Amino acid sequence: MKKVIIRTDASVDIGSGHVMRCLTIAHNLKLEGCIVRFWMEPHAGNLIDYVAQQGYETIVKAEQADLYIIDHYGIDMEWEQNIRPYTKKLMVIDDLARVHDCDALLDQNVVPNFEDRYDELVPKHCIKLFGPKYLIMREEFIEARHQSRQRNQDIQRLLVFMGGTDPTNETLKILTALEELTFTHIDVVVGNGNVYKKEIEQICRERNYYYHCQVSYMAQLMRQADFSIGAGGSSMWERCYVGLPSSSTIVANNQLITTNYADQLGAVINLGWHENVTVDTYKHLLYGLGDVDVVGLEKIGLQLTATAQPNAWLSQILELLA
Repeated sequence: MKKVIIRTDASVDIGSGHVMRCLTIAHNLKLEGCIVRFWMEPHAGNLIDYVAQQGYETIVKAEQADLYIIDHYGIDMEWEQNIRPYTKKLMVIDDLARVHDCDALLDQNVVPNFEDRYDELVPKHCIKLFGPKYLIMREEFIEARHQSRQRNQDIQRLLVFMGGTDPTNETLKILTALEELTFTHIDVVVGNGNVYKKEIEQICRERNYYYHCQVSYMAQLMRQADFSIGAGGSSMWERCYVGLPSSSTIVANNQLITTNYADQLGAVINLGWHENVTVDTYKHLLYGLGDVDVVGLEKIGLQLTATAQPNAWLSQILELLA
């Protein structure tokens, strides 16, 4: 039985996306008979308890394993080299085009020259898993894509999700912008790590919005929505994958290139860097939704994320473990 250790973290500043996509990898590997453990630090806003609820043990120091998977912007090539004595193989998930010492590298993002931007940054033997062909998708999103519906300009159901922790407090900006607007149904989703979640819950209760915290049914909410206001990063690709037209606010540096490029391709509406996105920015978006090319956003998002085999990265990881 092969042993896999996943080194990742969640926090108020880091967000929850790294851990959530690593859980998708863990679930798939567990189904293949692997023993999977997580190595995470107890930062404020961590998801250690949540990972435990999903059935995974957390370690606090290096252990021997057949494979280490690293999904962490704070870990560099020196750390990777130091962990080599503990593992037979090493895989990295990244999207910052940094130097790595790894046997496989997964970057699921669509950016200019994504196919060759790591050519001088990884060992020659490294297996390169690049682009939307290797999107990391939970089973619920794969099912939702198969059940996707064609939308039209009649936007009545709105989904708001600005990431698990929303460190720039975009959700409250959006709620302020929504104050004078009416939609048939509004879902507002936050993660456990959102420090403003109590205030957000109270506003939702007062306005009869539907408040959700740390959900396991995000794909269902996306499938039901007519439009979503969201952040860049993994959740942006999830929205594209299920055909949900959306806007994206850039809330972290690593989202800058991917969000700009997705906007250029016509897959999302890029609202820009969070410090420049104000309540009025969200108001302008919301009042102008009737003029948004919803059908075009949906079509391009689905085309951009089309794959012959969902989660094609799994077979590549299993080959590493063979």
